[in-house]
Formats: sequence, structure tokens, C-alpha cells
Amino acid sequence: MRPVNLIPNEERLGTQRPLRSGPTAYIVVGALVAALLGVTALVTTGGRIDDLKGEITQVEGEIAASEAAAQELSAYTQFRTVREQRAATITSLANSRFDWQRVMRELALVLPDDILLTDLTASVSPAVVPPTGQAVALRTSIAGPALSLSGCAGDQEGVAGFLQAVKDIDGVTRVAVPTSSQGDAETAETDSAGPLSCAESGLKAVFQMVVAFDAAPASVPTGEAAPEVAPSSPEAEAPVEE
Repeated sequence: MRPVNLIPNEERLGTQRPLRSGPTAYIVVGALVAALLGVTALVTTGGRIDDLKGEITQVEGEIAASEAAAQELSAYTQFRTVREQRAATITSLANSRFDWQRVMRELALVLPDDILLTDLTASVSPAVVPPTGQAVALRTSIAGPALSLSGCAGDQEGVAGFLQAVKDIDGVTRVAVPTSSQGDAETAETDSAGPLSCAESGLKAVFQMVVAFDAAPASVPTGEAAPEVAPSSPEAEAPVEE
């Protein structure tokens, strides 16, 4: 006789118990889990995006505040720039000036009693040509300030002594004597000009002298350039005293 299991299917135990709902339940559960994970990721991403937007808004606010502060301080920046430009201009003008008053005072102190100056010209560069005064050779070979002197002495020793005395003036770098001659009274009278001639003073040694201040900055008038200096001849360079 064939055995028959009289226990209902839903109450059977073991491997012989059939599935109540089949694989559909697992599929539904997996779909729900996947949906939950997607919603969680979406919420997390959305929150991160909101945080980044907040940070961007904060940074933009800080940038706007910094730009406003910089705009308020721009006036001070412009004032500082103008002040620096003016200070540079004043410094340039001060450096380009030459203290002729001091030079004249020191020249008066070292001028010997036996020297008569008939002409004195002071210029800051060879480009500056005084309306009056005698042209002295070798002045064009000095780019900076220089004194051009013409005068007379009792003899050549007096000229040499005056040359050494002029070197004691502060700032003098070299002294040149283009011409120095000694003749009779008529020659001295011809070679000299001024309120008191060399002949009337009894001084017969007539000379010209150039006193250079090479260390001082050369000042050239605006729109003009210092002339090019041609090489001096050996005869002209011979009497130069360094």
C-alpha cells in the first residue's frame, strides 16, 4: 500500500516544506534595499552640494568685503605713490644741484694775493654757454661742473702756486692750465681784459685755468645734449695737472 502524508503543505517541516511565496519576495526585498541605498546616496550628495554652495557664498562675501576694503584704501595707496614720486623728484633735483656758493667761498680763501683774476665762468656742463666770459680750452673735455679762470700772476711760480692752492678746494678732481705765458707789459695788456688789466697791476704772467669737479653729477639742460668731445692734441694735454 502506498504511504500518504496527511500533514498540510503549509505545516510540513524540513526539506520537503515548499516555499510559501517563491523567489518574488527576495526580488522585492533586493529592490527595496537598492532603492534605500539610492535615496541615502542622493540625500548625502544633496547635503554635500548644499554645504559647498554655502562655502561658495561665504567666500564670495569675503571677496566682496576685501574688495570694498581695498577700494577704501586706494586713496591712501595713490597718496603714497604720489609722495614717493615727489620724494624721488626732490632727491633728483638735490643731487643734480651743485653748491657754487661753497666753491666760490673756498676759492676766495685759497686765492693768493699775487693772483689777479680777470674772468671767471662757472658752468655745470659744457652744454651751458654763458652769455659773457672768455672761452677756455679743455672746458669741453669735462662733462661735469667746472670753473674756467683767466688771470695773471707776477711770474710762472705764482701760477704754479695758485694751481696747487686750487686743488685744496673740496671736490676738485683735476686742474688744467691750457695756456700760461709771461711777457712784457704790452703783451699782458693785450691778453687781459677787465676793470684792472694785468699791465696796470704789474703782473706779466698771463694764464688760463680749468678746475674740474668730475665727481659731481653732470647736469644737462632739458632738450640739449652735452657735445661730443674730440680727442685733445698732445700739446693741449701736456700742461694738465692731475
